[in-house]
Amino acid sequence: MGKIMLPSCLFFFFLHFATTLATHLSNKTDFQALLAFKKAVSDIRDSPHGALGSWNGSVHFCDWQGISCCKRRRNRVVSIDLSSGGLVGSLSPYLGNLSLLRRIDVQSNYFSGEIPEEIGRLRWLEQVEFSQNNFSGGIPRNLSQCKNLCFLNLASNSLTGPIIPELGSLPKFRSLCLSMNNLSGTIPPSLGNLTNLAQLSLSRCGLQGGIPESLAQLRSLASMDLSCNDLTGGVPRGLYNVSSSITIFSMGFNRLQGKIPSDVGFTLPKLTAFHLQSNDFDGSLPPSLSNASFLQSIYLFSNKFTGEMLKDFSRLSDLQELLIHSNGLEGDVSFLSSLTNCTNLQTIAVNSNNLSGSLPESIGNLSTQLNSLYIGENRIHGNIPSGIQNLVGLTRVTFEGNFLEGPIPRGIGKLCKVQEIELQSNQLAYEIPYSLGNLTLLNHVDLSYNNLRGMIPQSLSNCSKLVYLALSFNNLSGEIPREIFSLSSISTCFNLAHNGFTGSIPQEIGSLSNLLELDLSHNRLSGVIPNTLRCCLVLESLQLQNNSLEGSIPVALDALKALEDLDLSQNKLSGIIPSFLGNELNLKNLNLSFNKLKGEVPKQGVFLNESAISLKGNEYLCGGLAFLKLPPCSSSSNLIKILIPVLVVGAICLTLSCICVFVYRRRILRKIHSSTSPFEDRFLRLSYGDLLKATDGFSETNLLGSGQFGSVYRGILDDKHLSIAVKVLNLEIKGASKSFMTECNALRGIRHRNLLKLLSVCESIDFQGIDFMALVYELMDKGSLEKWLHDDYAQEEGHPQRESNRYLSITQKLSIAIDIASAVEYLHHGTDSIIIHGDLKPSNILLDENMTAHVGDFGLAKVVSSIFPAYNGNSSSVAIKGTIGYIPPEYGITDNRTTQGDVYSFGIFVLEMFTNIRPTDDVALNGHSSLHHLVRHALQNQDMNIVDHIIPREDRYNSKLRNCVNCILEVGVACSMESPKDRMTMTDVVRDLNKIQKAYLGG
Repeated sequence: MGKIMLPSCLFFFFLHFATTLATHLSNKTDFQALLAFKKAVSDIRDSPHGALGSWNGSVHFCDWQGISCCKRRRNRVVSIDLSSGGLVGSLSPYLGNLSLLRRIDVQSNYFSGEIPEEIGRLRWLEQVEFSQNNFSGGIPRNLSQCKNLCFLNLASNSLTGPIIPELGSLPKFRSLCLSMNNLSGTIPPSLGNLTNLAQLSLSRCGLQGGIPESLAQLRSLASMDLSCNDLTGGVPRGLYNVSSSITIFSMGFNRLQGKIPSDVGFTLPKLTAFHLQSNDFDGSLPPSLSNASFLQSIYLFSNKFTGEMLKDFSRLSDLQELLIHSNGLEGDVSFLSSLTNCTNLQTIAVNSNNLSGSLPESIGNLSTQLNSLYIGENRIHGNIPSGIQNLVGLTRVTFEGNFLEGPIPRGIGKLCKVQEIELQSNQLAYEIPYSLGNLTLLNHVDLSYNNLRGMIPQSLSNCSKLVYLALSFNNLSGEIPREIFSLSSISTCFNLAHNGFTGSIPQEIGSLSNLLELDLSHNRLSGVIPNTLRCCLVLESLQLQNNSLEGSIPVALDALKALEDLDLSQNKLSGIIPSFLGNELNLKNLNLSFNKLKGEVPKQGVFLNESAISLKGNEYLCGGLAFLKLPPCSSSSNLIKILIPVLVVGAICLTLSCICVFVYRRRILRKIHSSTSPFEDRFLRLSYGDLLKATDGFSETNLLGSGQFGSVYRGILDDKHLSIAVKVLNLEIKGASKSFMTECNALRGIRHRNLLKLLSVCESIDFQGIDFMALVYELMDKGSLEKWLHDDYAQEEGHPQRESNRYLSITQKLSIAIDIASAVEYLHHGTDSIIIHGDLKPSNILLDENMTAHVGDFGLAKVVSSIFPAYNGNSSSVAIKGTIGYIPPEYGITDNRTTQGDVYSFGIFVLEMFTNIRPTDDVALNGHSSLHHLVRHALQNQDMNIVDHIIPREDRYNSKLRNCVNCILEVGVACSMESPKDRMTMTDVVRDLNKIQKAYLGG
């Protein structure tokens, strides 16, 4: 029987049908896989314009955002790019069905959960970009099945477990990045099989063990970063000549040891970054490093290098950072002359070595871009060269711990950008130059342990940013200038100990309200201890010993609740030991010895600890605990114990009687006059007529601005010559009177240097018989922070003139952030009540003439847990209270305002201040869902373009400054997390910002 032959047309029909069916099935599989992907995630923007907004049935999936298809493969999915899409959720295992997928990029999202093993089924996969998410679990072993994989980036996640050795079986690998995960174990030797690998980044992974010898086989390597692990042993010799094209060689912050080969500069000639810092390397530095002429950064600090310091850097014209401090290097400091050819040099740190010789005059020829010069803790002698005045880019000068002598050059006053000067522990003589007062950005000065003489120049009072001042152990004399004590910026340390100062302690000392440590000991000061010390609320250490102070220990010291160390010994103090030293303060050390104190010694607090107190040399003290071995107090003391309660009770009865009479008379007066005030008599008594006159009839020319519930006017009280701001409530607006009461109750009894000072409250009627309510504040000369941040403020508010934000430096912004954080921390934790501000934003932050920030506008505040009954602002309405952009996400669900809501608003405020981007500016947010997400994405990608416009052009390569801004932005991001439980507390914020300020400004 013959074969049955199909007609050719029928054959082609079946072939076309089979191909169409296969294509349809393949497309359906891709479509279903993408739908499964979408089901497993959500878009935090919840908007049609979000990353997944186009993922619906109205268009073909090949036209969905982030999806690319290959037409030659009949519209099969070959690429997924959803980076920075604001996506939350997990990766669907159905991704493994996209069988022709070559590239997937979901970096900078909020993915969590494990990376599905099914990804190993994608045999055509070439690029995987999963960095900056929150993936957990281990690295999928099935990735070894992706034989075409050439790029894998899993950095900045929460992956655990080891680096799987199977990765070494991928022959096409070009880039492997696993940095910043929680991995464990060792570096697998199998990675040495990746002969095409150009980039290997395994920093901050928690890896242990040694570096495999097999890595020396990576002949295509251009960048290797193994830093910040726990690696031990030596660096395989072959890695120092692994590839002549290697540019980045980074192994810092491990426990590696050994010596650097002498020929490293020849075997790695294209190096741009050579980082071996914070290890246990020893031996000498190879002179061949000068052959690597492309070097930009040399980090060899904190090792055990010895021998001669490198002498010739003249060929390294691109060098920007030379950090070789904290070793045992020797040699003459004249090597600095060879650095004059490095025109891009920004940082020199050779401190804490054994360098000797004198500083060359050629130091004045170093790069004008040089911002940090660290030469302290060596054996350098001679004078400080006058040519240092040419280094106009300097922000930090630290020469401490040497044998420098002679005067401090007057030309130092020309270094107008200097913020930190450390010259302590030398042999400098003569007077402190008056020109030091020209350095208005100065915030850290340490000239202690020298032979300086004369008086403190009053010009230092021009340094309004000063945070740390130490002049101890010199031969300074005269009275302490009152102007210095008025520098309210001084917060970390004020130390004038071991000099010859005379006169009294100025009352202006109370201006140092943020000071932590005050030491005026071992001088010749006289007079009484000023009561104004009560204003130094955060003071932790007060040292006034070895002076000639008289009078009693002031009761005002009971306000210093943070005080831990108090030394008043060897003075002429008299009177009794106040009981508050034991039962109110939490002192850890107290020295009152060698005074003229008398009476009974308290038996509480620090007085219970024998090793924590010293009372010797006060012959009229009695009582106390047995270990003090003091005589018992006499019967007259017992009589006093009886009389005092009787007198107190009598005084209380008399006071109550007076109060009853006063209240009765006040009730009669209220019937005659309707003006009332919820505040004490310490506030100004102002009538409607007084305010009308002060504001020139509430004229438009005195209008400062308008808000939700009223307007604010500028005014002057003629009789007091006092500038005021009058907030007049518009009582026709619903909620205005409630806002008035809220603000009054919130401000009752609270006082803080960074809260807007309320001078008076007026609740009366105007001359037409209409109800009138107003709040009177101290006028802030520099206006609101809003006008310092945004160029469009003047046009919006009708102000033709404004002060440009270019004058608001990073230092000023950091100081303002600390001011506001301190105020909010005080509201949350510093009183008997918890006060929630409810509307933190730049327009509610006011600046005085010293650019000190003050929080104002408590119209939306809420008072809880108060010992006073007060209106707390609660409402049955669920309307969101606050300003769009600063309102935390949870307020859209509930009206239960919390301290964490203030933290969120503060975080957004900080991000706005350091980016100059409004949280509601959709154009500037560039597609991001919020300012928080924009900054978080920039930090994760190390993209600092968002802040470059606020950094002066000459400082944009200042790594310390940029690191400072990074740290501040991280605080802002941590405060503005979506979930309240993930946010910082204001106490932690104040601590971290002060640490940042100390690291950047205080060294």
